[in-house]
Amino acid sequence: MDITHLVAKRSTCLRRQVGAVLVKDKKILATGYNGAPSRLEHCLDIGCLREKQGIPSGERHELCRGLHAEQNAIIQAAYHGVAILGATLYCTNHPCIICSKMIINAGIQKVVYEDGYADALAKEMLKESGIKIEKFNRKKIKTLRLKVTSLKFEV
Repeated sequence: MDITHLVAKRSTCLRRQVGAVLVKDKKILATGYNGAPSRLEHCLDIGCLREKQGIPSGERHELCRGLHAEQNAIIQAAYHGVAILGATLYCTNHPCIICSKMIINAGIQKVVYEDGYADALAKEMLKESGIKIEKFNRKKIKTLRLKVTSLKFEV
């Protein structure tokens, strides 16, 4: 999950920095972060259309210059001819409904996310599709690391 946060640092969105990583057989297939399409000006440079219009997060996705991290990861894989059927998507945030539909049709088998996103329909459709959904628990991982590092071996 640390790699998704590193990828998210490339985001050009003024509201939320999101990163996504597609993985299969322990190999990274593609990454994505949220931001404007290639060759277009970024919100960092020209301001946020959604902020200017007072659009709340999670609503009216079509009124945004940016692509979501999950969309960019899927597009990058397609652009470079990388098959993602059966892959796992690691994402800093739970996918929205638009990304969820793309994830379902792309054949991604599992989504691991860290932070929630207020989109009940996305959760419902992912569940209905049979895609495994896992909420990443950073505290649990830190606890496991502490236990492992406290082991002592004597010969």
